[in-house]
Amino acid sequence: MTTTPQGLTDSLVHLIDDDEAVLDSISLLLDSMSIANKTYPNAIAFLEAYDENDFAILAGCIVLDIRMPGMSGMECQQKLKTLDCHLPIIFLSGHGDVPLAVEAMKQGAVEFIQKPFREQALLDCIQHVLANNQASQTEVLQQVQIQKRADTLTKREKQIMEKVIAGHANKFIANELNLSQRTIEIHRANVMEKMQAKSLAELVVMGLSCH
Repeated sequence: MTTTPQGLTDSLVHLIDDDEAVLDSISLLLDSMSIANKTYPNAIAFLEAYDENDFAILAGCIVLDIRMPGMSGMECQQKLKTLDCHLPIIFLSGHGDVPLAVEAMKQGAVEFIQKPFREQALLDCIQHVLANNQASQTEVLQQVQIQKRADTLTKREKQIMEKVIAGHANKFIANELNLSQRTIEIHRANVMEKMQAKSLAELVVMGLSCH
C-alpha cells in the first residue's frame, strides 16, 4: 500500500515483515499520519523491487523484521550494503532476538523496536529517522546541484574561482595570470552568476565543497 506523503515530503517507508497483520497495522498507522509507505511480505520481495535510481531520489527508511523465512532481516541488511543502499534501517525484533538486534545496530541499523511494540513508540522512531534522513538527503541533493553548476565553468573560470577562494585579490590574480584586471573582474562575475553565489562567502563554501 502506498500513500501520498504530506507530512514528510518525498519520504517513503519500506515495511518488510512476513506477518501480514503486522504489515497492515504499521501501514495503517503511517497512513493516518500521511506518511507514504510500501509493504513487502519478505526480504526477497523487497530486494526484487529495489531500484537504485528510485532509492537515490526518495528519502525514507526501512522497517525490517529481523526473523523471516527465506532471508533474514540481517541477511537483507548485508545485501543492501553491497548495493550501496544508505536508507536507515529500523529492526523489529522478538524478545529473544535482542542479541541479534544489537549486532544489527553494530552493522549500521539506527534502531530496533521489540515486539509487541507500542504504536506511538514505533511512530516516534520512524518520524525521527525520516526527519534526519530527509535532512541528509537534502544536503546530498544540494551538493549535486553545486557540482553541476561548477561543471558549467570554463577552464579559466575554474582557475579564477580557485584563486578567489584562496583569498587572492583581482589585481594579484591578474598579475599572476598575465591578464588585465578588467578581464579578471568579468570572469569573476561570470563565476558568481554560474555558481548562483550571492556573496564571496557563499562562493567560498560552494567552491570548497566541489570535487
